[in-house]
Amino acid sequence: MFKQLKYLQKRDWALAFISVCFIVFQVWLELEIPEYMQKMIMLIEQKGAISGVLENGGYMLACAISSAITSVIVGGCVALIATRLSRNIRSKLYNKVINFSPAEIKRFSTASLITRTTNDISQVQMFIAFGLQLLVKAPVMAIWAVCKIASSSWQWTTATAIAVAFVLIFIVLIVVMALPKFKKIQGMTDDLNRITRENLTGVRVVRAYNAEDYQEKKFDEANTKITKNSLFVNGFMSLIDPVLAVVMSGLPLAIYMIGAYLVSNAVGLGKAVVLAEMMTFSSYAILVVMSFVMLVMIFIMLPRAAVSAKRINEVLETKSTIKEGDGTQAPIKTGEVQFVNVGFKYPDAEEYVLHDISFKAEKGQTIAFIGSTGSGKSTLINLVPRLYDATEGQVIVDGVNVKDYTSEQLNNKIGYISQKAVLFSGTVESNITMGEKDGLKPSSEDIESALEISQSNFVKDLPDGINSRIDQGGKNVSGGQKQRLSIARALARKPEILIFDDSFSALDYKTDKALRQALKDKAEGITCLIVAQRIGTIKNADKIIVLDSGSVVGEGTHDELMQNCPVYKEIALSQLSKEELKNA
Repeated sequence: MFKQLKYLQKRDWALAFISVCFIVFQVWLELEIPEYMQKMIMLIEQKGAISGVLENGGYMLACAISSAITSVIVGGCVALIATRLSRNIRSKLYNKVINFSPAEIKRFSTASLITRTTNDISQVQMFIAFGLQLLVKAPVMAIWAVCKIASSSWQWTTATAIAVAFVLIFIVLIVVMALPKFKKIQGMTDDLNRITRENLTGVRVVRAYNAEDYQEKKFDEANTKITKNSLFVNGFMSLIDPVLAVVMSGLPLAIYMIGAYLVSNAVGLGKAVVLAEMMTFSSYAILVVMSFVMLVMIFIMLPRAAVSAKRINEVLETKSTIKEGDGTQAPIKTGEVQFVNVGFKYPDAEEYVLHDISFKAEKGQTIAFIGSTGSGKSTLINLVPRLYDATEGQVIVDGVNVKDYTSEQLNNKIGYISQKAVLFSGTVESNITMGEKDGLKPSSEDIESALEISQSNFVKDLPDGINSRIDQGGKNVSGGQKQRLSIARALARKPEILIFDDSFSALDYKTDKALRQALKDKAEGITCLIVAQRIGTIKNADKIIVLDSGSVVGEGTHDELMQNCPVYKEIALSQLSKEELKNA
């Protein structure tokens, strides 16, 4: 839990020191009030001492007002510290997650990472804002108040000790009974977020298959699970108020009963002294119990905050499987990609997905990859931008192993169009210019050229043209338009290497052909790596690599593969007739 405090800045530590000083001052003020009360009681017994009563009453009022002002100052300082800390942790967590490889994302799951970035940080912030304040105040007040009453009657001290012991036993019960349940709540929240996210993103499929009842049942199961757990915890916590009410009411009653006995046995002025001591002791005893009540509040908040902090630390302390290169090796070529005996298996998997892959793409060449579903096409090209690292062999870009580049150096060379077209909320322009290269965003000429090559002429017909709004996930444009804008985004960066991971699947044949022709005519010198299912998309590639079960079973041009690669020929003939293949 306290590992999170290392993310505080110097000014936050200064505020924390000021807060501690004010908390100590506040405790001193609260402990002074019973002293003045005792003096007032003694003065009341003396005739003509009304001025002294008013004077001590004024001091009591001043202490109470000063304590209230101090409490406001402390609350403001601690709230500021907690807010800044949560901001710093959230930034650290986001930056960590954004640099995760797909392996780390898969390990935690998207739903869990969202919960850790929002709900878990809120739990830590709440504890810092309230818990740490009480964590300082409670022991200071308890020790100071105990010192004040240490020399008082042993009967009163015994009654106070019994009350404190009862509260401590109750705290232990809370820790033992509630802590395990608190640990489960955050994991259940992950499940609830995951199911909710699935339902919202897949709402069209759910409705199309009349699966509302099925999805509602899944949600109800997760919701009921977290509800039962929360009811148990909250039910147990609901005992806190009545238990503390009994203690807070019973202790003064015990003190007054003992005090009545002591007063009855006192003689003369001693009765007033005992009465004054009883009132003072009662006030201090309540403060002692209040200190332990504060500890109860801490133990209510601490378990869940501790679990949340642990979950945050798990993410922050996770080391990415993709190690950053030092970037000291200078490229000796441009636009060249080479695989040398590359083998790959996913983390924690036993079998290899790719086996001994070797090929070379020269500058300006178009290399295409085709094969059946699950043959390893997407996995292979994902090794170039280092979404994963090769388990065996080397992936070389411009004569340098990709592992020796920094991520920025490597990404500056590559334009990547993912299998699933991804657009972000904003405008057409913000989506195309989101990628920087060498710290510079694409110019207006670059954007215009990219839109033209990618066949994104539809942008001109939008109400605001390039400034037209794009909804989250590109929901207000078609699948083909999303793919074309994704391609435009990659082209606008003027990369050396373009990677198309089945990025033509949503395009009609006419647009597909026009786009490939535009790439050939206007993007000369760019090396293209294309994964595609359509023979027509890759027929004119300089080299086609055929994959089957992670191994290369054919390599060459379309005509060569039709002659000597049965797997390729089977795929080709399953899509087009011999006559269509000739005219494709």
